[in-house]
Amino acid sequence: MSRAPRALGALLLLLGLLAGCTSGDSDDDAGPTPASSELEALDTDLAACPEQSAEPAADSDLPATVFECFGGGTLDLSRAPGVPTVVNLWASWCPPCREELPVVQQLADASGDQLRVLGVASLDGASQTASFAEDAAVTFPSAFDGDGEVMAALGINNLPYTLFLAADGSLAYLHVGGVASVAEFEQLVLDHLGVQL
Repeated sequence: MSRAPRALGALLLLLGLLAGCTSGDSDDDAGPTPASSELEALDTDLAACPEQSAEPAADSDLPATVFECFGGGTLDLSRAPGVPTVVNLWASWCPPCREELPVVQQLADASGDQLRVLGVASLDGASQTASFAEDAAVTFPSAFDGDGEVMAALGINNLPYTLFLAADGSLAYLHVGGVASVAEFEQLVLDHLGVQL
C-alpha cells in the first residue's frame, strides 16, 4: 500500500475518533430491530412521533425506511416534516450522547410550535435505549434505528450527530459531535433554520 492511501485512512480514523463515539464503542450487541409491538411494550416516557405530511422531502439523501417510534407512531425521514426540525442521532452506549441528550431535551422543551425536535436511537438495543432515556429524563419523540440505516445513508460511523431539516425536508445542516448548551443549539437553529427561539 502506498503512503497516500495509508495517510488518508489514518486521517479518516482520527476524524472519526475526534467526532464522537463509533458504533464499535458499544460493549453490548444491539441485536435485531424489534417489531413495533416490542417498542410499545417497553416502559418509556418518550412521546409519540408526530404525524408527517405526505409530501416527499426535497433533495433528501436520508433513507426512505419508516422507523417505529418508542411512544408510538413512525418516522419517515424521506417525508417533509412541514416545520423546521432538529433530529438528534444518539445511543445509550455513547458517552458524548449521554452528556448531550439532556441538552436536546431542553431544546425540545423550548421549541414550542416553531420547531420540531426528534431523536433517532441508532445501533442500539431497544431496552438499553428505553432505560437510558428514562435515566436521562428524556421525553421528546425518538425513533428506533437499531441497524443504523440513517448513519449508513449519511456515511457516518460515530455519534452524536444532529440533522437540521428545513420544513420541506431538505438537509440544511449536519452538525458533527455534541452540542454543549441549549444556547448553542438555539444559535444553530437560528443560523441554519432561521427560527428564533
